[in-house]
This record gives sequence, structure tokens and C-alpha cells, in this order.
Amino acid sequence: MSPVLPAPASRDTWRQGTPTAASRSLVVTIGDFAVSNHATDTIVTHALGSCIAVCLWDGVAGVGGILHFLLPESRINPARAVAQPATFADTGIPLLFETAARLGLRKNRATAKLVGGADSGLTGGGTFDVGKRNILAARSLLWKEGQLVGAESVGGTTARTVRLMVGDGRLIVSSGRDVLVEL
Repeated sequence: MSPVLPAPASRDTWRQGTPTAASRSLVVTIGDFAVSNHATDTIVTHALGSCIAVCLWDGVAGVGGILHFLLPESRINPARAVAQPATFADTGIPLLFETAARLGLRKNRATAKLVGGADSGLTGGGTFDVGKRNILAARSLLWKEGQLVGAESVGGTTARTVRLMVGDGRLIVSSGRDVLVEL
């Protein structure tokens, strides 16, 4: 198997090198993503409030990935979109697909799942409604990519943590110590 690909931007989310038999945890922070084809890897992102985790998995290729985006549209900050494209849905989702495809993911075999988009009370709700706008942007952009959403755990008021097991595609969504759902 090939190593995890280096990120196109200069971020250090990616773990590059030869995989070991031991499992690795690839942690994705806000505005980042990770893609792997190592069956022992777990990709995890924490504290999804109004942000969205777009999770992809292709069981035939054994490729999984998570994007943790912050905002729906890059036009609000074009400079940041260039420096950190995974911050925005409209630049991050295509980049996630492009990077996963380099490891063998094919859209017609892949499953997409969404997690997050909560109203955390910190984003002002009402007028801004960042969580809802993020959910709509993710669904719309996945549709434009020709990818339907297979499952989701979105909305509400609870912050979530997501773990994607690359080997079998299990996606575990938790809050605190409680497992909320396995998608």
C-alpha cells in the first residue's frame, strides 16, 4: 500500500511514511482533512459544533477520508481559501475527493456521510445559522460531485466527535464518553 499522501497545502495534518502493523490515529483539526488507505488507521476529528465532517469511504479500494470544514463558502476569505482550502465546503470537498482518488477511491463505489452542523449557541443562531448553512452546503456540493449522502448525524445542539475506521468503514459518532450512533 502507498503511504498517506502529503497535503497539497503546507498543513501538517497528513502522516506520511510507511505504515506499521500498529494502528494509527490521524487527527483532523478544524479546516483540515486526512485520507488514508491503511486498514489499521483511524481518522478522527473532535468537537464538531457548527462545523461539518464530510466522511468518505470506498470499501473496494480500502480508502477513507474526513474533511472538517468550518464555513460553507470561500468567497468570504479568498486568501484563506488559497492557504487553507479545507476550511470551506466549496474548496475542501473537491480537494477531499481529488486526494482520495489519488489513493484509489472511486465516486461510484464510495459512501459519503455527514456529521455536525449543530447550533452550538456560539454562532449567533437566527441570522447566521452557520450549522444549517454548512449542512446545506455539504449536501449541495456532494450532489454536484455526483455523490449522495448515505447517512448523517447533523443538526441539534450537541458537539460531536467522529472516528472513521479505514479498514472496515465504520463511522462512530460520540459526544463526551457517550456513543451517539454508528453510521
